[in-house]
Amino acid sequence: MSSPHVGPGPDLVAELRRRGVTDVDDSTLTRALYSSDASLYRVVPQVVARPREADELLAILDVARATGVPLTMRGAGTSIAGNAVGPGIVVDTLKHLNRVLSVDPDTASAVVQPGAVHAVLQRAAAPHGLRFGPDPSTHTRCTIGGMIGNNACGSRALGYGRTVDNVESLRVAFGTGEVVTTGAAGGSDTVAGAALDALTDQHLGHVRTTFGRFGRQVSGYSMEHLLPERGRRLDRFLVGSEGTLGLVLEARVRLVRDEPVRRLVVLGYPSMIEAADAVPALLAAGGGHLIACEGLDSRIVDLVRAKGSAVPDLPRGAGWLFVEVVGEDADALAARVVAEGGALEHRVVTDDAEAAALWRIREDGAGLAARSLRTPAYSGWEDAAVPPEHLGAWLRDFDALLREHDLDGVPYGHFGDGCVHVRIDFPFEAGGADDRGARVFHDFLTACAVKLRDYGGSLSGEHGDGRARSALLPLMYDEESIALFAAAKAICDPDNLLNPGNIVDPAPFDADLRPTRPRLPITPLLRFAHDGGQLGNAVHRCTGVGKCVAPATNGVMCPSYLATRDEKDSTRGRSRVLQEALDGSLVGGLSDPAVGEALDLCLSCKGCASDCPTGVDMATYKAEALHQKYAGRRRPRSHYTLGRLPQWAALTAPLAPLANRMLRLGPVARAAKATAGIDQRRSIPAFAPTTLRKGLAKRERDRRDGAPEGAPDVWIWADSFTDHFLPQSGHAAVRVLEAAGLRVRVIGEDACCGLTWITTGQLDKARSIMGRAVTTLAPYVASGVPVVGLEPSCLATLRSDAVELLDDPRAAEVAAGVLTFAELLTRLDVALPDLSGVEVVAQPHCHQHAVLGWAADEALLRKAGAAVTRVSGCCGLAGNFGMEQGHYEVSVAVAETHLLPAVRSHPDAVVLADGMSCRVQLDDLAGVPTMHLAELLASKLQG
Repeated sequence: MSSPHVGPGPDLVAELRRRGVTDVDDSTLTRALYSSDASLYRVVPQVVARPREADELLAILDVARATGVPLTMRGAGTSIAGNAVGPGIVVDTLKHLNRVLSVDPDTASAVVQPGAVHAVLQRAAAPHGLRFGPDPSTHTRCTIGGMIGNNACGSRALGYGRTVDNVESLRVAFGTGEVVTTGAAGGSDTVAGAALDALTDQHLGHVRTTFGRFGRQVSGYSMEHLLPERGRRLDRFLVGSEGTLGLVLEARVRLVRDEPVRRLVVLGYPSMIEAADAVPALLAAGGGHLIACEGLDSRIVDLVRAKGSAVPDLPRGAGWLFVEVVGEDADALAARVVAEGGALEHRVVTDDAEAAALWRIREDGAGLAARSLRTPAYSGWEDAAVPPEHLGAWLRDFDALLREHDLDGVPYGHFGDGCVHVRIDFPFEAGGADDRGARVFHDFLTACAVKLRDYGGSLSGEHGDGRARSALLPLMYDEESIALFAAAKAICDPDNLLNPGNIVDPAPFDADLRPTRPRLPITPLLRFAHDGGQLGNAVHRCTGVGKCVAPATNGVMCPSYLATRDEKDSTRGRSRVLQEALDGSLVGGLSDPAVGEALDLCLSCKGCASDCPTGVDMATYKAEALHQKYAGRRRPRSHYTLGRLPQWAALTAPLAPLANRMLRLGPVARAAKATAGIDQRRSIPAFAPTTLRKGLAKRERDRRDGAPEGAPDVWIWADSFTDHFLPQSGHAAVRVLEAAGLRVRVIGEDACCGLTWITTGQLDKARSIMGRAVTTLAPYVASGVPVVGLEPSCLATLRSDAVELLDDPRAAEVAAGVLTFAELLTRLDVALPDLSGVEVVAQPHCHQHAVLGWAADEALLRKAGAAVTRVSGCCGLAGNFGMEQGHYEVSVAVAETHLLPAVRSHPDAVVLADGMSCRVQLDDLAGVPTMHLAELLASKLQG
């Protein structure tokens, strides 16, 4: 039977607030956001609470006990087993209860709150030469409380131990209300501790022979830590209990020395099975000194390459082992690993940046594996583990089970620990389970659990049992063990309030699967062939791995979340709401206010399209949602003004000087902003007195002076922004190219890409405008003469949206044929002016980061001798977003995450920004001059 789906309860909200819990929410939007985690399960909560202090967490427990409403701790919501969803109160500690309270280098330990993010702890420990040992692939966003809940391990647990091995003490509130601090001294002096000790003593022989048999035996409760010879460590017994016994209020964790010398040995094998066969010999060769031994399937790497991302050279093979060694004897140890590995080929990677790039591929494994087969692949049977000496045999049997059930999966994971991750193509529809999908899911998991028992394996090797595996525990453990779990639960949480349905008295593992049959008609989504043209398929690309909720990032995704730290402003949160609108029961379609609120602060930056491992493209989904919402209806004012800016700019061009003078008058400017839906704190960009096309055409006529017209060496595409607002970029590009001896001309016809219509969801008009642009540009591209675009957002629109929105084969030719300025200079091998001594702070446009790439620009600048600081993240303006009323504060907050601090810390640098949005934002908020790459190079030309 499925878990109860409790409806909203205003009395519960009032009671929580009366107890001092101020951040409480039972809105449709929030309940939709928290209805799922990174698993296949959907359970709608009654209310979400975000405690600010430990006392508020205790107050939430008191309310749960008084009302009998279940309580589920969420962590970062990255649980793959469904152990972070619940029908009552869901508690999110990530937002407020997230501090690293202290780092003590003398004792090599740290004290953290449960919502402290792993990467934040690492940054706090790093100045002392220390680190927290376990590092899950979600380390940029997973919480220490969540790691304690699941006994998380990660890639380097082989060398540094699991979470349980690195916990020194916990302050915990049991379901009974008892609050204890327990550590190495044990917990026998507490009510729960004494009762658990007595329970263990009654079953000493069984506990000694059944639990703790190998490192990744994570399933169930880890009773071995209550043994007298183990020190009766109540704190470590609670690690891995998935929030079913108590709530972590505070934790003291052990830190380890962060070795400065690291070597990554990459070994190639014919398949993942042969890679698994090599593990025992590698462990023996390492003599207990290997830090990591990870398996990676070639299909995951192929997906990275298909996205256009660079992949460092890998040895020959279809499966690889990544073996990390550290210390002064790292080179000698690496040589032993190579000698004993029996690989087809090998590489010893000594470059830190190259090693980091390879580890990033491994870390993104869960998201990448979900998209690596012909149809989407899912979690469910996710992280089973066997003693490493049995890994090869287990993978052979597992592969046979897949084929027997007509399934496929991509294995990878912690091979040195015998733990295998895999995503499997269960026949679900749009992310949930129809009757056939549920039947195959049930039969396959049951068969795997039965076969795993032959190897003495564990259903879970680090993610916990949750809703996915708890009901399978009787196939792994005998009746006495299951009875022990129930007895421990009765001692610590007798009223079954804490995360019910997990481990003890579990729900069936095929209950609460996400629904599959949409309640709404599904309409085409642009032309996403890889998602079958279906919006429902597209939004289910999000599997909840949560890379978008990292508190810091070196990419772009997700700028509004970085500014607000609200789940609704993350890519994952928006995906959840769209999923609920299309195939759930809580959100009433795309016109529901919850959808509008979730999408409101999406900047349409496209950062997720490149940074999300599963390729979520929220900018596209937002455009489609707006298109459907306003079809045949009146739109917001800004859609008619900012959304059609190129049209108004073209009409204003003949009167540009007069318009500029008028808009400098305060009353006129205020009235214009109010009419256009622009925030009054924003400036209105000045129109160019002479457009780029008009200026360059006149220049060309004057030069010809009656001479016959010849074919140019380069065509400049005058996009609407460069043409009407920043023609100086085009003139600078001409200077640079002519200095190289090239003849340059501007394309005279209008060729707007339609970007502003797309971002405001006016897709029918966008398709028409974009079609005309492709028709105009196609002959120029076909001529073989290079065509260059200067505004990154417009060029990115041609490269991505045009191909997806138009049924015109010429769109792909135009997309491939129009170059960025840096790409053009690189292709033509143009001699560069000397930039030695020039310090550059560069803000790549978000669309350039996501679609075009900035590698050519950076390489060109460095080749010319410039010192380059590349700014991560979004500028915060993002076209019409930052101009619109209601978005100013968030726009500024986004700029403060990366851009403005970088500019302030380099006061003497040239600020490089090719995108108009970035230039307007910097002018408005920092008052600093900005330059296009072409302008920078032109400024250094001799003569």
